[in-house]
Amino acid sequence: MRLVTFRERAGGTAQLGMIAGDRVLFLDTVSRDMLGFIAQGERALDAARAMQDGAKGVNLADVVLCAPIETPRRNVVCVGLNYAEHVAESASAAGADAPKFPVFFTKPPTCVIGPEAEIPWHPHVSTSIDWEVELAVIIGEECKDVDEASALDCVFGYTVANDVTARDLQARHQQWYKGKGLDGFCPLGPVIVTRDEIANPHTLDIALRVNGDTKQQSNTSHMIFSVARLIAEWSAGMTLLAGDILLTGTPSGVGVGRKPPEFLKPADVVEAEVTGIGVLRNTVARA
Repeated sequence: MRLVTFRERAGGTAQLGMIAGDRVLFLDTVSRDMLGFIAQGERALDAARAMQDGAKGVNLADVVLCAPIETPRRNVVCVGLNYAEHVAESASAAGADAPKFPVFFTKPPTCVIGPEAEIPWHPHVSTSIDWEVELAVIIGEECKDVDEASALDCVFGYTVANDVTARDLQARHQQWYKGKGLDGFCPLGPVIVTRDEIANPHTLDIALRVNGDTKQQSNTSHMIFSVARLIAEWSAGMTLLAGDILLTGTPSGVGVGRKPPEFLKPADVVEAEVTGIGVLRNTVARA
């Protein structure tokens, strides 16, 4: 199932929907929003499946897709240095070592923007803006102290994220929250693909393009820590909530690791893609 939050181009409020071919079916009778849908679990999924043949809908071309979860209830949790080649390029740029345990940090909810939304340009704060394509995991139920063997059972679905980063702020403050936490620095979408449609999240091609030029290209099989390991480590002694968002790390090819370093500029078009989920396209705002 491919779930979306959308607005009709003619205007109106955000609505919950399910993509069926070239149409978006309304799921407003099931839930008002994605967080409510996720919280209902299998009951909501069964209701949506039952509506596939008869639900009212609108042409996909006539809607604007929003971030699937427009306003997360709390910070987006992220993982740094989770692909070996990215660790190597990070070591070259900043002396990073391969982690023995997952490295967690967060991005505030105000970072989240949807497909086609502009990535804000903050020239008074930073002009060293980098890209990071990531597989994002949506937690499906409240859970704590999850065993790694059963951790994927706690997943609701998957989407695509771009962990946009101000590298100069990251270096200046000697931590990741500020440099990765500016407004609009977490594009998310275009859809949530439910867990049943992605049997193995570690076989997915992942890539990012800037103005059509491929900058990152890898496969989630190269993660150092699996999705299940990440959930187990994250949930140890900590309650996860339905709708929580986990970014699982980025592969090599980020701008700061290039020689010379490359950074985004106003009007650049950034496309983050994960096979089986889709393309998350955003443009950097003009100066």
